[in-house]
Amino acid sequence: MRNIVHRHLGKVVAGAAIAVAGTAVMVGITLPGTAGADEAGGSQGASRAARSGQGQGQGQDQGQDQGQDQGQDQSLGAAVAPGVVKQPPVEGEKGKGRDPLTDDEIERVEKIAVNRQLFDTSEDVEGDRGPQTLTVDLADPEAAEVDNPDAPRRADVTFYDYRDDTLVTRTVDLDSGRVVRTDTQHGVQPPPSRAESVEAATLLIADPLGAGLEADYKDATGKELTSPDQLLVTGGVYRATPGAQPAVLDKCGEHRCVRLFPKVRNGPWIDARSLVIDLSARKVAELQL
Repeated sequence: MRNIVHRHLGKVVAGAAIAVAGTAVMVGITLPGTAGADEAGGSQGASRAARSGQGQGQGQDQGQDQGQDQGQDQSLGAAVAPGVVKQPPVEGEKGKGRDPLTDDEIERVEKIAVNRQLFDTSEDVEGDRGPQTLTVDLADPEAAEVDNPDAPRRADVTFYDYRDDTLVTRTVDLDSGRVVRTDTQHGVQPPPSRAESVEAATLLIADPLGAGLEADYKDATGKELTSPDQLLVTGGVYRATPGAQPAVLDKCGEHRCVRLFPKVRNGPWIDARSLVIDLSARKVAELQL
């Protein structure tokens, strides 16, 4: 009985192979000029072969198979509508309620927050006049305004003054255009801005302790590292820990100190975690990790 079943299965397999081979020959004959179609894209070649087979079915019994063939054509060759890229909505000069600040609002409140006195008595990360802008954010509403959809819109503009290592936050009323609150703090170190990270990279490249960074860059690219523009740099704040760093970094936390995480453009990351740049003192030191 087992031998009979095996012989029967053998006949079925052989018959299927003959049928497949016959179909392949038929498709090969009815598709001139399609040699190599499967090599260029198997799914396209299969789709064309399927549609050709449907055409022959229509010739043999068009009335019986027409509806079935049309349904198959729709599933195999249905036209796909071209993608449409929609333009973002036009941003107005003013937002409403808790909408994010518009570009116009950001530009306006930065100018309002830095009056002549603050500009003349402060320094940015490069030592130029004027504070270093860190962030411009929509201010949280007052407690009594939380459920008021018409509450005034205010913006918090945060600066770092390198002249005396002070974090300055000024709150600007967007409707009146006036500074309604100023907060000054020492020893508070928010994450560095992009401008600060770039300046830290500039100081590191110019310092003898940057030799390792330059060597790693050359190994990765075969080129000399001469500018932070050749890197993608992000930074993190470093605070002094008693006994964990050289004495030159003891004021980090009071000073603005950062560690860099540089990356070669279109290339690998470079490990620079052991190096700390004191932006306030404009010095570089190495941790003993």
